[in-house]
Amino acid sequence: MKKVAHPYIPNTVPEIKEQMLKEIGVKTIEELFSGIPEELHYRETLHIPKALSEYELRRYMEGLLSKNTSTTEYLNFLGAGCWNHFIPAICDEINSRAEFVTGYAGDPYEDHGRFQALFEYQSLMAELVDMDVVNVPTFDWAQAASTSIRMATRITNRTDVLLPKTISPDRLKVIKNYCSPYINVSLIDYKEDTGQIDLEDLENKVSSNTAAVYFENPSYLGFLETQGQQISKLAKKHGAITIVGVDPSSLGIVEPPSHYGAEIVCGDLQPLGMHMNYGGGQSGFIATHDDIKFVQEYPSRLFGIAPTVVEGEYGFGDVYYDRTSFAQREKGKEFVGTQTALWGITAGVYLSLMGPEGMYELGKSIMQKSQYAMQQIGSIPNVVASRFESTSFKEFVVDFSYTGKSVKEINKYLLDNRIFGGKDLSEDFPELQQSALFCVTEIHTKEDIDQLVSVIKQCINSK
Repeated sequence: MKKVAHPYIPNTVPEIKEQMLKEIGVKTIEELFSGIPEELHYRETLHIPKALSEYELRRYMEGLLSKNTSTTEYLNFLGAGCWNHFIPAICDEINSRAEFVTGYAGDPYEDHGRFQALFEYQSLMAELVDMDVVNVPTFDWAQAASTSIRMATRITNRTDVLLPKTISPDRLKVIKNYCSPYINVSLIDYKEDTGQIDLEDLENKVSSNTAAVYFENPSYLGFLETQGQQISKLAKKHGAITIVGVDPSSLGIVEPPSHYGAEIVCGDLQPLGMHMNYGGGQSGFIATHDDIKFVQEYPSRLFGIAPTVVEGEYGFGDVYYDRTSFAQREKGKEFVGTQTALWGITAGVYLSLMGPEGMYELGKSIMQKSQYAMQQIGSIPNVVASRFESTSFKEFVVDFSYTGKSVKEINKYLLDNRIFGGKDLSEDFPELQQSALFCVTEIHTKEDIDQLVSVIKQCINSK
């Protein structure tokens, strides 16, 4: 059979493949993969279509993408971890600049202000959460939470972690996977009427082997956890660290977790200037006080400012680089590879543009609109909004259990009317029955909300 190079896959030229195999000391690809179980080897012929030209490939991909329906075409009330916020044009203008887009990892030989931009982002984010130290962003909230938990286990030298049952199911899966097999993850019950953490259950489960108590505020189900101080006191009583996951868009009007005892704060940057990008606009942050006990456990990069040999001049660079896996390699406490630094720069641009007043206006607008939406949806006969008595921020649970309609049916009807409905919770939270998680942000108008309410009414009244 004639050996040919694949046009899209690098290093497939036969001569180059032979040279690479020779360099690593094997004769064939089969020998290289000898440690992989036989049942995992694919022995059939791969039916790879003929390579397309650049124009043909572009036309094919555009045809696929045209099948998508975006939130610019339909009204969107779906959040659940990826939210529809307004993106100021300057965010895209700055993060598309060549010196940031191409500055991989921000190494000195190709740094054109990236270190300073990330330092400025860290400073702005630290002010928002009222902490001292903020990392270069991780991939998403789930990784930020997972890394925060691992940091806590290293600091306390303990292996048990407590999380609320109201946590995002997807985030919980990532945390369990990231923490296995040495860290034990247990869930805390919540109050049926309010959704708040059951303090009695927490007190029964926290122990001298608990490394951390993690909770989210606002919660995944949208309501504000008002018992932060009590939760932190219970954790501290047993020597455990309090970790709080937060939606930063709430911090213009909601007290930051550091004010009610959080020692590690984490969350997602996506609300701060990032498009949803089909769920790809995620980026996680971690923040702590300037305590060496915590700083030395950050696996990710931290940037600082320092005077240079030239009077009045300052430079920006890595802080405590020796603690990272970049320096320690396999001896590192936790491996960190490529990070979402570009989204950190974007968040810095967004925060610098908004300022304290802007973040206050953002939070106030979101809360006012979401409260109006809850009031209007809750006025529909047999519909309960919100399912919980606690105050909600931008997301809230709507219970359709008494309407005779399933969430799936209602969402299908909404979709037929050019509206993306709420996240169906019936599988992840079966105790909530036919409930959905709706999201309202600053982009929604009164007319948008009224249209949603009108269509839901039509659906419920239809046979």
